[in-house]
Amino acid sequence: MKVMVLGAGVIGVATAYYLAKAGLEVTVIERQHGVALETSFANAGEISPGYSAPWAGPGVPLKAVRWLLMQHRPLVVRTVLDPAMWIWGARMLRNCTAARYELNKGRMLRLATYSRDCLQALRAETGIRYDDRSQGTLQLFRTMRQLDGAAKDISVLRRFGVPYELLDQRGCVAAEPALTRVREKFVGGLRLPGDETGDCHKFSRELARHAEDLGANFVFGTRIRKIIPAGGRVDCICTDAGDMRADAYIVCLASYSTLLMRPLQIRLPVYPVKGYSITVPITLAAAAPESTIMDETFKVAVTRLGDRIRVGGTAELAGYDLKLHAARRDTLDHVVSDLFPEAGDLGRAEFWTGLRPMTPDGTPIVGATTLKNLFLNTGHGTLGWTMATGSGQVLADLVSGRVPEIDLQGLTLARYAGSSFTG
Repeated sequence: MKVMVLGAGVIGVATAYYLAKAGLEVTVIERQHGVALETSFANAGEISPGYSAPWAGPGVPLKAVRWLLMQHRPLVVRTVLDPAMWIWGARMLRNCTAARYELNKGRMLRLATYSRDCLQALRAETGIRYDDRSQGTLQLFRTMRQLDGAAKDISVLRRFGVPYELLDQRGCVAAEPALTRVREKFVGGLRLPGDETGDCHKFSRELARHAEDLGANFVFGTRIRKIIPAGGRVDCICTDAGDMRADAYIVCLASYSTLLMRPLQIRLPVYPVKGYSITVPITLAAAAPESTIMDETFKVAVTRLGDRIRVGGTAELAGYDLKLHAARRDTLDHVVSDLFPEAGDLGRAEFWTGLRPMTPDGTPIVGATTLKNLFLNTGHGTLGWTMATGSGQVLADLVSGRVPEIDLQGLTLARYAGSSFTG
């Protein structure tokens, strides 16, 4: 059976690996000259099943107003003339209830914890290494209000059996010793010891090599123009290198999946939410983080990746614009210098941006479409790295005719049936 994977970010690479492992003939089409060179290239480095939660939740509309007024604001809106953004935003607001938050978080945790198990098995089988660490995530609270607000997340974590530790100031310092230099700046934290960290780009490159060893073929420098349907199925993929055919097709194009699906009348509620990162060389190891710290105030993650620190954050609504804005770097610089002032050389930091493929409810879209041989693996938002291996295994099972090991209820496009979202 021939399977074509569209896109070679971490989601596409993981999908290709598991398909090839299942014995299928796999071809991956990618417009860049290598794997994971767009959204997967310099993300925050978190593999965080415990931190898997939708952005839409109780109190978020009011918080959003405050965020827009902050000097170092987590939320930025640059486009006001894009109808798709307003429709997506309205749907997100409808998910800002306690009941929907718990429902969506549960769905996300189901896939994220499964993906963690898949990643651990993959690492044991292949010996793959990618500046990986298994030392948890620390959500850092600067105010008592934030600390008290952790209760709603803790109730969901308990229900799904996700280990956690609610820490006071001393406990945070014990988990991340470098924070002792700035202990007056926070009151406590929520630690998720089951979370991991790693370089997503390194992982994707290594996993692509393993996929190639299993027979997968990566075709780089090739743009996908459109999908040609016929008789309720995909007939071929039109590319700038000509038409290409397979028995099944899997779309792993992140935010660009929406544009590819639109001519097929498949309404894909995925919108690009721009994020930024800096990668800072470490100059004093003892002053750097051991794992990941998520600053709850600024919504910025600070992650140790070998001899570097990756600092990632910001939610910018700007359509498909990839311009780097200095003000967004100022926020990242501020957080890392505020929490780890002696750790790295900001003068040598690399500044980057990418487009996160976000759904209104935070949950990705994994599974079948209305075309019999066309599948989706997209909409993972900030959690593509966290959910990549689990999503890839699920798609390999579906295409191979096997029953996935997790329940896909609420994870497929079917949950948007009858939606007015037009993409």
